[in-house]
Amino acid sequence: MNFAHVISNQARAVVVIVLLVCAAGLYAAYTLPTAIFPQTDFPRIVIIVNNGVLPAPQMLVSVTRPVEEAMNGIPGITRIKSTTARGATEINLFFDWSVDVLQSLQLVQARLSQLSATLPPTAAIRRVDRLTFAVFPVAGYSLTSETRDAASLNDIATYTISPRLARLPGVAGVAVAGGKRREYHVTIDPERLAARGLSVQQVSDAVRNSNVVASPGLVEENHQLQLTLVSGQATSPEQLNSIVVANVNNSPVAVSDIATVGAGTEPQYTIVTADGRDAVLVNVTRQPDANTVTVDDEVKAELAATAKLLPKDVKVAPFYDQSLLVREAMKSVRDAIIIGLLLSIGILYLFLRNWGTTIVAAVVIPVTVLATFLAMRFAGLSFDLMTLGGVAAGIGLVIDDAIVVVENIYTHLARGQTRNEAIEAAISEITIPIIGSTITPVVVFLPLTFLTGVTGVFFRSLALTMAVALLTSLVLALTFTPVLAKRFVKVKEGANRIDEDQEEVTEGFLGWLIRRYERVLDFALGNRSLVLLLACLVLLGSFFLYRHLGTEFLPAFDEGAFVLDYTAPPGTSLAETDRILRHVEGLLRETPEVESYSRRTGLQLGLSITEPNTGDFLVKLKPGHARPTEAVIDDLRGSIESSEPALQIEFVGILTDLIGDLTSSPAPIEIRIFSEDTVALHKTATRIEDAIKKIPGVVDTFNGVVVSGPTITFNVDPERAARFGVTATDVANTVTTAMTGDAASSILQQGRLVTVRVLLPESSRQSLDTLRALLIRSPQTNAQFRLDQVADVAYEQGQTEIERDGLRQSVSVTARLSGSDLGSAISEIKARLASEVKLPPGMTIEYGGLFQEQQASFRELALALLSAIALVFVVLLIEFRSFAHPVAIVAGAVLALGGVLSALFITRTTLNIVSLMGMIMTVGIVAKNGILMLDVVEEHLAAGDNLREALLRSGRRRFRPVLMTSLAAILGMLPLALAFGAGAELLQPLAIAVIGGLTVALLLSLIITPTVYAMLARESQSSD
Repeated sequence: MNFAHVISNQARAVVVIVLLVCAAGLYAAYTLPTAIFPQTDFPRIVIIVNNGVLPAPQMLVSVTRPVEEAMNGIPGITRIKSTTARGATEINLFFDWSVDVLQSLQLVQARLSQLSATLPPTAAIRRVDRLTFAVFPVAGYSLTSETRDAASLNDIATYTISPRLARLPGVAGVAVAGGKRREYHVTIDPERLAARGLSVQQVSDAVRNSNVVASPGLVEENHQLQLTLVSGQATSPEQLNSIVVANVNNSPVAVSDIATVGAGTEPQYTIVTADGRDAVLVNVTRQPDANTVTVDDEVKAELAATAKLLPKDVKVAPFYDQSLLVREAMKSVRDAIIIGLLLSIGILYLFLRNWGTTIVAAVVIPVTVLATFLAMRFAGLSFDLMTLGGVAAGIGLVIDDAIVVVENIYTHLARGQTRNEAIEAAISEITIPIIGSTITPVVVFLPLTFLTGVTGVFFRSLALTMAVALLTSLVLALTFTPVLAKRFVKVKEGANRIDEDQEEVTEGFLGWLIRRYERVLDFALGNRSLVLLLACLVLLGSFFLYRHLGTEFLPAFDEGAFVLDYTAPPGTSLAETDRILRHVEGLLRETPEVESYSRRTGLQLGLSITEPNTGDFLVKLKPGHARPTEAVIDDLRGSIESSEPALQIEFVGILTDLIGDLTSSPAPIEIRIFSEDTVALHKTATRIEDAIKKIPGVVDTFNGVVVSGPTITFNVDPERAARFGVTATDVANTVTTAMTGDAASSILQQGRLVTVRVLLPESSRQSLDTLRALLIRSPQTNAQFRLDQVADVAYEQGQTEIERDGLRQSVSVTARLSGSDLGSAISEIKARLASEVKLPPGMTIEYGGLFQEQQASFRELALALLSAIALVFVVLLIEFRSFAHPVAIVAGAVLALGGVLSALFITRTTLNIVSLMGMIMTVGIVAKNGILMLDVVEEHLAAGDNLREALLRSGRRRFRPVLMTSLAAILGMLPLALAFGAGAELLQPLAIAVIGGLTVALLLSLIITPTVYAMLARESQSSD
């Protein structure tokens, strides 16, 4: 009993199983998580340590180096990179992609715990975290009001909105940025304080030591344990007035005698706006395995419900919504599937002129898609740009097997066989070839599972999705398609009949095309040396195209939004920075494509240390904006650079910035220079920036030298301080209270802790002269003196951040591109630097950024391409058990790569990791067609035909299915190649590459594959 007979007898069971799979696939489609990119743990851990305002050189010695040395021996670590600024350090630990990042995180936390005792007591570890795509917000909302102050908006965001959003399932955290936090200020009157002979520190200590709750222990009485409390806690600001600071002349001096208690706000060195108004921003992050669309929907619903509780003058508006891009991407994939399905149906009907046959083959597509969703559910994948792109890219491929089976059944029916005879004969004839032809493109994906880095993250899920879809289509073609064919495939009376010697249809356009193909093939078989010459010319042309193609890491795609990073000159006041940025906001409002924007000053969306003179805009464009995003950016760049030349700016895409931040390669161009000579390092960095900014297409250059701004240092003289009976700590406490105040205590009100800050009036900090004259009282001698009597004032222009990479001091010169590809720009940069910049002795240079990621990915993908060709050859060798077939088929597949390069060149598409993925896929698809071409040659030889006649008859028989499957694949890829919908540009190079490869394969491999086979088979027969 053969396989076809078994399927025929179990037709009902096959239908039921397929229906169950479809139902399970529908369930999986509704429960799969959705995101922009596949979920992954990047092998990078970020450590951020704060230490007040400690100068960068001291921060490096006391914090950065000890942490680097402690982390250096952790298993799997490959690189340590640090940035040390004034009072803060950021240390990035990079691990091998094969390590368990969660386990590495535990090791890092353990070592930091051991190290904490040796760090300065003022050092605080602010963050230790691994990085995933989920660390960045999926939604952002702004709160604005025309009547309320910033403190009221912050209260609403912190105490009303944030708790309600944080409790939603799938939400990992809610961060509030902007506004001001309410405080109570104890504002000291210097004259009244001096009249009573008290010091500022005495006031702070009194507030700190009196406003407490302590538990001395438990009292056992009457068989009960009772908690004992000692409380001096104030529950209202008025009660602070009664706190006694000291006894002067046997009279208590209360806070009210020397200070005024009132409402205030925490000192702020940041500004947040939305659409030009002061605002508070609420950023929502999701849990790593949460559904982006579901989280955003729940957040919107909760905000709609919360709106009833908010004052009517408070406006809550979205400024970022990642689910919009996810929804658009899903919509574009849905459209690609539908368009691909319709085009495939059109191709089938065009060739077969039979609706029953067409529908039988087309049913495979939706069933395969649903089965793929089910497999994605079991594999823990999500709906994202790569998996959905894999489904869309596979539409034209999954129908191939069904086309071959249906076409073969139709052919046997056209010979006059009964339905059962035709189905069993067709399935028995095609089973082995179709299994081999499907396994061939599947094995092409195997090398992709070993890719690392961003390339591996992106393409492992795409490869798995497409492999499952192809294997599912194979199973359906051999089981479900024959069941449907038994009922629906019919040959109309009067249709063209095919004679018994397997000649193809000879009427109509298809017959004319087959006859032309037969003549060309016959000519090629008779002029094999000419065919070889043509193959050599194709290879030479391919090499020429390869050398002239632009290269980049990822294809650019229009997100409809972008980030504008900015840096004002070091030391620029917050008010002046705000003035400059208000002008930039005006330019954004005048841009017709801009829908909304939010601005952070002293804060950033990313993970890096942020100085008060830096920040970013997040700009959202209107849906369907007329000009491309890049054109809008170029226009804004020119306007800002001409009107605000002091402002350093950089434009990046949101998702591009996300990938760059996660890989620590934020810029396409990063030139790292290493030296222990700081002065030479900074001078060389400036020369490199001056050289590369002259190159066309290179924009947003930055020399990498970050200055934290000028510093005023009060150097306390120990001898003079001793004469007055004070220490450096006494002086520092008084100056701190004068400048920012001392957060001495807090008051519990309505379930909230409100900080109590002791400070001097604003008049005490109006200028440097005022600070010099600041009065300080000695706690020992009770003498009063000016600050400049015990301290000398020193002025420094500013401190530079210290960057270290691999435990070496470095500076990274960065730049972005506009209208130029990455490979060409780097080549020009290398040539320019070689001629214009001479490195001092001992200084070395490296190229990092996305270029480094690109080079590593290209090497891996080139190895994957060679591995794919080798695996295809092995599979063919196993299937045909001879060298002639594999060499001939692989030769056609390799020549088809010339079509890939031609398509990229014609469409001006760069060679990137996505187009290289399409190149790898092309090898498998073209080899699949080669198998169909040669699978029946041996049968003809066994029947007594000579080699030439066997190849001609095989070509005639297989020309139609090969043409049908190739056109179906090309048209199935067409929606992706045309980049319909959001996010489609990311996979556009893949589709262009496959379409180009298949087009050339139709023109060349159908001729060259049989010709090469004829040469090898003749030589093999001669040697025998």
